[in-house]
Amino acid sequence: MESTTVRAPSTEPTAPVDWPTAAREDLVELVAGLRAAATTATAHAARITGLLPADGADPQAEPVSKVQVVDRAGWAAANVRLIESLSGPLVRELSDGKVPSRPMRLAGAVEVGSVLGLLSGKVLGQFDPFTSDATAPRGRLLLVAPNVLQVERSLGVVPEDFRLWVALHEQTHALQFAAAPWLAGHLRARASELLADVGRSGMGRSGTARSSGMARPGRPALGDLAQLAVEILSGRDSGNGVLDLLADEQKRALEEVSAVMSLLEGHADVFMDAVGRSVVPSVRQIRSRFEARRDAAANAVGPQRVLRRLLGLDAKLAQYRDGAAFVREVRRSVGVDGLNVVWTSPEHLPTSREIADPRAWVRRVHG
Repeated sequence: MESTTVRAPSTEPTAPVDWPTAAREDLVELVAGLRAAATTATAHAARITGLLPADGADPQAEPVSKVQVVDRAGWAAANVRLIESLSGPLVRELSDGKVPSRPMRLAGAVEVGSVLGLLSGKVLGQFDPFTSDATAPRGRLLLVAPNVLQVERSLGVVPEDFRLWVALHEQTHALQFAAAPWLAGHLRARASELLADVGRSGMGRSGTARSSGMARPGRPALGDLAQLAVEILSGRDSGNGVLDLLADEQKRALEEVSAVMSLLEGHADVFMDAVGRSVVPSVRQIRSRFEARRDAAANAVGPQRVLRRLLGLDAKLAQYRDGAAFVREVRRSVGVDGLNVVWTSPEHLPTSREIADPRAWVRRVHG
């Protein structure tokens, strides 16, 4: 499949590509099992995190997200829509209201499609709070079925336990945004401000726009803006020069967005384990084998080393672990209720410095 080709999300287990070798009945069971796990995970996540939707909805009776079991192409398609929702208005503004030319659109699509195509084989699940609509008012929870199947087989873990464990992580994200309904708008506004600032005043990597990008000199290329949107929303630094578009003040703003992403990922990582063996009997084995897999991937050499650098996967791993360390330390200091103050207002979100020094956050917020 070409990197710029995406298909509509599929919940059918007979998708023609992307699926590990498996019998049809196993694939049917996989999709049904992931849906069931996502449903079961909500109440457990609410109980262990102490988070409840701000609108008073009961997470045991009402879904906190729209669950979609997708293949890899379906995940990529969903993220194309997500990126367009963030970068589309700015692209049109920088094109002076004109529709970008076909070569320009194609260049941007190739860059973004290449990144998403590579990432689509790495992602187990994703919660998207940014493209909510009437069909998904509380956001979409994407579970990438072929990746879940591939990883659970490679780890040799109990499938039912692993699927619930993954779903716990993603439903914790859903509860974060349901408990703090201002959070999605806050992140979107900060990301949009960054993109707009880069677009209006920033220079391309070589000081001028590339031939495939914006028509006016001194403007970042369309592909640069779209790729920067990927990195802002995913919390990844690919290390390929896109962040060189940012001035020092813009980099500081991005650091603050990244701090929030570290909080979100670390919080979900800690509490997906906190449900304990009464909910996920083999949780300790899963975590041990999953971390060993992460470490082995981080120590890869050769082409895999290059790929991880290009995709920013090492930066993402650091984000999980730094955020988890922050959450554990704050929880030890002030308990779960004290930690949950972080969801009450933008002012209580940690800074990048506080992610590295959790006690500084505790002193600032709790005195």
